[in-house]
Amino acid sequence: MSRSNPINLSPIDHLIGEFDTALRAIAGGANYSRPVPKANIQKGLNEEQVLTSDLDLSPQDRTHVAGLMRVNHVGEVCAQALYQSQKFLAKTPETRALLDQAAKEEMDHMAWCEERLKELDSRPSLLNPLWYAGAFGIGLVAGLAGDRWSLGFVAETEKQVERHLDDHLEKLPEADLRSRAIVEQMRIDEIEHGTSAIAAGGQELPRPLQTLMAGISKIMTTTAYKI
Repeated sequence: MSRSNPINLSPIDHLIGEFDTALRAIAGGANYSRPVPKANIQKGLNEEQVLTSDLDLSPQDRTHVAGLMRVNHVGEVCAQALYQSQKFLAKTPETRALLDQAAKEEMDHMAWCEERLKELDSRPSLLNPLWYAGAFGIGLVAGLAGDRWSLGFVAETEKQVERHLDDHLEKLPEADLRSRAIVEQMRIDEIEHGTSAIAAGGQELPRPLQTLMAGISKIMTTTAYKI
């Protein structure tokens, strides 16, 4: 399902929009503004080959792919919470606009992963409300530190997400053309988000904080794969 981008919204409209985003992140029903990436564009395959590629997946592969895509979906749930809380505390319109644009693209990612999970007869994480609340709190802390640190947090988050997506591209079955196309486009977008945050003045985070973020991410991904 696609969505339009409204313009000239009132503060109340913005608040309602942010609440709707939070609800979709927690309960499902995310919309996308860009179509789901198609493998045939990248692999030179016709539509029938792409649509039937799932038939090449064994039951074990489908379960494994669903776990990976559930992890990716959780990452996008957290991204929405982070960007929402950071936008609330952004000091400049430029920082707020950068966060808002990135959040819109992350919404695409969330919707793509959600749709892929449905195709695999699976579901998002049952712990999404917990992931969302935790990420929202972390985003508030980053936002309170000021725009440079907030943008640095975005850059470091996206760097870690890029590594995580690289790992998933290694783990996804070669036959799973649909999931691979989604993850590849997500990776491209995440790199752009991190690059934009640095260009806008993001401050590199201290090494201990980077390590802490990686540890939290590991707990989340390990849990979300199963639950």
